[in-house]
Amino acid sequence: MLENARKILKKYYGYENFRKGQEEIISSILNKKDTFAIMPTGAGKSICFQIPALLLEGLTIVISPLISLMKDQVDALDSIGIKATYVNSSLDAREVQERIDQAKNGEYKLLYVAPERLQSWEFCALLKTITISLVAVDEAHCVSQWGHDFRPSYRAITELINQLPNRPIVGAFTATATEQVKEDVVKLLSLKNENVYVTGFDRENLTFSVMRGMNKKDFIMNYIQDNKEEVGIIYASTRKEVESIYESLHRKGYAVGKYHAGLNPTERKESQEAFLYDDLKIIVATNAFGMGIDKSNVRYVIHYNIPKNMEAYYQEAGRAGRDGEPSECILLFAAQDILMQKFLMSQTYLSPEREKNEYKKLQLMVDYCHTTKCLRKYILEYFGEEKVVDTCGNCSTCNDDSELEDITIDAQKIFSCIYRMKERFGTSLVAQVLKGSKNKKVLQFGFNTLSTYGIMKEYTEKELKDRMNILIAEGYLGLTEGQYPIVKLQKKAGAVLKSQEKVLQKVQKKREKVVKDHTLFEILRVLRKDISTREKVPPYIIFADSTLREMGEYCPIDQESILRIKGVGEEKLRKYGDEFLRVIRAYVEENGIIGKEIKEEKEEKIPSHMITFNMYKEGKSLEEIAKEREVKILTINNHIIRCASEGLEVDLYDFIPKHYENIILEKIDEIGAEKLKPIKESLPEEVSYLAIQAVLCKYKIMG
Repeated sequence: MLENARKILKKYYGYENFRKGQEEIISSILNKKDTFAIMPTGAGKSICFQIPALLLEGLTIVISPLISLMKDQVDALDSIGIKATYVNSSLDAREVQERIDQAKNGEYKLLYVAPERLQSWEFCALLKTITISLVAVDEAHCVSQWGHDFRPSYRAITELINQLPNRPIVGAFTATATEQVKEDVVKLLSLKNENVYVTGFDRENLTFSVMRGMNKKDFIMNYIQDNKEEVGIIYASTRKEVESIYESLHRKGYAVGKYHAGLNPTERKESQEAFLYDDLKIIVATNAFGMGIDKSNVRYVIHYNIPKNMEAYYQEAGRAGRDGEPSECILLFAAQDILMQKFLMSQTYLSPEREKNEYKKLQLMVDYCHTTKCLRKYILEYFGEEKVVDTCGNCSTCNDDSELEDITIDAQKIFSCIYRMKERFGTSLVAQVLKGSKNKKVLQFGFNTLSTYGIMKEYTEKELKDRMNILIAEGYLGLTEGQYPIVKLQKKAGAVLKSQEKVLQKVQKKREKVVKDHTLFEILRVLRKDISTREKVPPYIIFADSTLREMGEYCPIDQESILRIKGVGEEKLRKYGDEFLRVIRAYVEENGIIGKEIKEEKEEKIPSHMITFNMYKEGKSLEEIAKEREVKILTINNHIIRCASEGLEVDLYDFIPKHYENIILEKIDEIGAEKLKPIKESLPEEVSYLAIQAVLCKYKIMG
């Protein structure tokens, strides 16, 4: 069975090997065992039930929480040649009946349904007429009231399973689950003699950062300016903040959208679709956005406010880098955010027990924002992992190269002013007094007579408020609860006022952004977008960024070599192979990519270019080798040039027409060796690209 699973993995998904944990989970399901898998976002949960669905008799029902997620999954399966469909509220009764009939006739192997649909007696009656081999519960944490996305409709799953004529295998999948949630899932889904797999929660490709006390809007503007070509999500707690951030970015001309519950369904759908199709680079949203968003090329997720708990944070942050490419997760912390989360909690009816639990989780999130230990270690230990290394080398704590600036004098001035204002006002009025403002309120209270009035007039009010936010984040100042928080001195401030302690502020060094040559990657991305528009599917369903980057790295120029690229299966090769190969070949020829190493299949003991070399030494022409090996002549040309550049015995004069060597050299000297096409166009027609490459190789001229 597992051998067949590996064949399916290569044929449909384009991968040689399973990722961590996938093989064991698939094997468990194929052995007809109830299975509970906890795997980090981007670890390939879907493959764990999709491959068994193809190998088991009958139909697999997938319980999926959102319409958009179902459509994405079905589109993705269709793109690789697997027949699947969905049933949700977007269909009328006739369409539902039609799809059920088709499933009954074996036209589909997977049927995606929303949990709410299982509360319909009529629908469950239809399901009873089909042979169901597997029920896969996606986002299984939703079944638990202790989960961060509790959905009562998930409780209908067990009832359905119990009603079916033959009990199917049950698979449950989630990315985030505490010990309490794990126990709930097993119990509430009535898993029997289950195998539980926890493949780890770590997302090694993600960089985690916490930024405390800075001006959030300034940070976002600077970050996006430095990363304007990247796709990202910015989460904020309230609709008002979403609108404000959106307006600021929109005015700057960025391709940005917004998403929150205050927009009508059409507006929300349009924003989401535009983001999924890469028409928007940035989406600013409340946590109403994102569950089940399968977009693989999100390069950063910024949290403008602290989320209510670590489960919510890790799931939202985990929407970055689903394709395994390096991505950033940044949390901007301000003490006011805690008050906002407490206010939002107070607006929701919770049982006393659950309310206590939610406040405890919020405090653990606050602790994360202040911890001095490795952020990844904090997250992994929260989810119950043991023996986690102390440093990950990929978070803001481990990579802290900031310099310390002594701001003790400024802090003393601020503390003194707050003290003299009787700790009765907010940061805005304190900043105005320190600045020396003639604001009506300042004069009305007589604050212009204080010794601290105008003592920091060299700063703007915004800079003073930013500095106070840093002191709040570091625990020197505190804020009262309520709509208009009052700033108060904390115990730590007393020692500073008495000059017993210093206040040191971290100043981040300006990091030089490493600019990589993504030319071919960008060209392929444009092609992918054109195909996406033509076929009306999101770009990442065609190929993930990681697949395009690998194409850009290895430059495959024939079907044999492009099939070795991760993510290129047989169906995608059939659908899109020719278009991508055409673009790659043109790029290779124009840029004179010589001896570029093409990934070899693991089974092939002799490297491909060496097979070509051996045939060349047997006296065969390059055309004969290409025909015999069933590859493009361009591939064979590259093999020969690579062999020569590696010092193997290749007579380059075989490929340089007589009397043309000096002419080619003159043109290279005149035009430069960066691109082959201008050199080729300036030479007689009988001089081939191979001849130019041979001269470049002979004289070791690098483009």
